[in-house]
Amino acid sequence: MTLISMLLALIIERLAVRSDAWQARPYCQAYLKLTAGSGLTKLAEHQLGRYLWILLPGLLVALLLHLLDNRLLTLVVNTLVLLVGIGCWHYRQLYKQYLNAQERGDEEAAYLAMQQIRHDSRSDIDSSNGLTLVWLNFRYYAAVVFWFLVLGAFGVITYALLRHLNEQTQTGAEPVAASSDTFAATDDALAETETGAASTADAVTVDEPVVFAETAADTPDSSAAVAKKDALSCMLHWADWFPARLFGLGFALVGHFSRASNALLGYFLDFTASNEQVVKDVARAAEPLPEEALNGIEDTSSMVQLSKRNMLFFLAFTAILTLTGWLG
Repeated sequence: MTLISMLLALIIERLAVRSDAWQARPYCQAYLKLTAGSGLTKLAEHQLGRYLWILLPGLLVALLLHLLDNRLLTLVVNTLVLLVGIGCWHYRQLYKQYLNAQERGDEEAAYLAMQQIRHDSRSDIDSSNGLTLVWLNFRYYAAVVFWFLVLGAFGVITYALLRHLNEQTQTGAEPVAASSDTFAATDDALAETETGAASTADAVTVDEPVVFAETAADTPDSSAAVAKKDALSCMLHWADWFPARLFGLGFALVGHFSRASNALLGYFLDFTASNEQVVKDVARAAEPLPEEALNGIEDTSSMVQLSKRNMLFFLAFTAILTLTGWLG
């Protein structure tokens, strides 16, 4: 059932998902709005309660599936949850704009599209365009699929919420009552890009309560604001720690093994290194490119292909585990 849910979700996301309703973001926003307008605010503000607040949506779905105990319903819900968790149509649109701009030789449009990707993904580490896409692939596919295999729908929902909160709170000085996320907006803008005209996506500003952002009482230097961000950073760091190294092992197996394995061994027992740095360093070692190729079309295409090979490898590995009875 796990393998079937994975295959269905990945195929549907690739072929049919085109709207915001199939992304995790609006559902995370809805949970934040519900929290802001209810007693859940106290739970989110409590020193220990904020951990439970993050786990709560996933726990409720997992409990509901357990109580109903219906295999067909579980398959449907798991597939839908995974489909929403891996949904990244916004980034796929921006990447398509980037490729179209590169093909027609519009360096400025390509630069703007990639800068939008970097801004929206809140990448912590300056790197090449290709490595930025590798990190996005990890955050939206590899890590989500890993937690689905380990914890089912609960793992996907919790990780998607952590990911959303991370992208929200890393903006720095945002408004007290709202968070502004810029999205490439309309199909018309995308169509303009595909026909060769210079396109810029319309900015859509969405107001949402920011539970983990600073409030008037919690300035960036206050202990309360720091504690909130520390709780989120701690949970996300450990949620990414093992998947990042497992994903790195996949890079070694589908790429330049000796280079990638040497890079991975340096991080394997390092519990403090940035997981983004781990993924990017191992990916660069697995697919070495000359300096002059960085940030060009060769860089992005080779890194995207490396990530695809890695995902196919783990899908095959999952199939083997399923056939041998290790996975249900």
